[in-house]
Parts: sequence; structure tokens; C-alpha cells
Amino acid sequence: MQATTGWLTEFGADYGLGDACWGLAQLRHYAARTIDIGDGPPLVLVPGLAGGVELLGPWVRELARHYRVISYQLRGEDECFALRRRFDLGDLVEDLREVLDHFQLEAPLVGGVSFGGMLAMSLAARHPSRVGGLIVQGVGARFDPGPLVQMVRQVLSAFPLPANSPFVNQFFNLFFGGRMKKGPLLEFVTRQCWKTDQSVMAHRFKLAESFDLRDDLHRIRAKTLLLNGQRDLLVSKASLCELAEGLYNVRRTDLPGVGHLAFVTHPDWLRDEVVVDF
Repeated sequence: MQATTGWLTEFGADYGLGDACWGLAQLRHYAARTIDIGDGPPLVLVPGLAGGVELLGPWVRELARHYRVISYQLRGEDECFALRRRFDLGDLVEDLREVLDHFQLEAPLVGGVSFGGMLAMSLAARHPSRVGGLIVQGVGARFDPGPLVQMVRQVLSAFPLPANSPFVNQFFNLFFGGRMKKGPLLEFVTRQCWKTDQSVMAHRFKLAESFDLRDDLHRIRAKTLLLNGQRDLLVSKASLCELAEGLYNVRRTDLPGVGHLAFVTHPDWLRDEVVVDF
């Protein structure tokens, strides 16, 4: 799968967020780097398991044409020693709530990709009044990984790997939904993901394994846009159907030929879907 020529021309080889306003949110347990870019209704976007805010860059820039996009670095992203203090998925959800408080947002749109989608949905279930609309991509009602994803998790947990490991990089084809040719897009994703410390990735995998929102989906009252890449090999069909069927007000969109990293490879498609609903 390749990004369109127009997309590559526009974003070049760095896909950066240099024009975003970077700040610092002093949360209870850590200081989170934040970005604030664009004008319009506020939309808080939660990054995934690896790559941090910067990996969201392509989608953030597309959304910033219509929204004021706010995002932040998850606990441990900039300081892996945060793992010395034990925390679980619920603690990361409370970090997200504190980010809303920091920006004085009562009930904004909240979106998330992959691991960040788990946090966004958990916030909507735990604090329904704080979410005005929900946008998630690459997530189901529970974490239901296949054997290859489990193997990657075990490797990350048990074996120290050199940065930008060629062995692990081959598994990025799973995230793209098909074999990627070498080029700026693949280089951007692998380079950015390896900026997340290996121990942090392993810890987040462990936290993701505890994610199961099936019994709490009825608590999510916000209008929800569920985005799914038809070649997303990390989200099981059963888990995705459980999510779509368990939500009160949801529109599910299946994106043809797209994998788990749809927010990187096809940010304009995802932007258009968001604009339709919100």
C-alpha cells in the first residue's frame, strides 16, 4: 500500500508538526507535552501505543483545517522512568481527563487511534458528560490480538532490541495491512515508533491486554464515529462487531484497502469522515 503522490508531496519526508503550538500541561503525575493547532471546534486526539503525538502528524494537520486539534504525550512517552511508579489503564484515562481540565474543555470531541482509542472510549464510559463526541480508529470492544501480535509483545518484553530493529520492523507490514515498499512513509513510521522506549511499548501492550469495555459500552452516550481499515489485522472482526453493536449512537465506516495505520496512510479519508458527522 502506498500513500498518494499528492499526500507525499504535501507532507514531504518529515511529516512534522513544526507549525503547531507546543506547550506543557502539568498533570498530577507528570508534565505532558501538548500541541494545539487549528481553529474551530476543539478536538482532543489521543496517540497510540508507539510513536507519540508526532506519529499523528498527518491526521492532525488534515483535521486542523476544520478543528482546533489538541493532543498530548502519554505518560512514559518522554520519560520512560515513569514506569517506576505503577499505573494502569484507568490512570491513563484520568490523565486524559486532566488534559481536558487543563485546556478548560467541558465536553469536546475526543478521538483516539489504537491504544489511544481505548483511552478515549474508556473516558466516555467513565465520564460520559465530558465527551461531546467520540472518534476512534483501529480499536474494538476488547483487546483480541492474533498470534503474531502476541509474539511481537513477547519479544518487546523479553529481549532488548537495538533501535530501529530490522527484525521487528518487518512486522510493520501488519500495521499497514500489506507489504510496504521502502520509502519516506515507511521510514517516517518506523523512525517515529522507535522513539518510544521499548519498555514503554511493552508496558502499554500489557495494559492493552486488560482492556475489555463490553460491559460498559451502554455508558457511552456520545455520538460515535467508528473507523475501521478493512485490512486492519490487529482488530478482530468479532471485537469490532461487539463495539458497533454495543454503542448507543454509532456510525461505522469500513475503509477499503486500508490497514491499522490508516491515520498515517489516508489522513484525508479519515478527515472527510469526521467532518461528515461533526
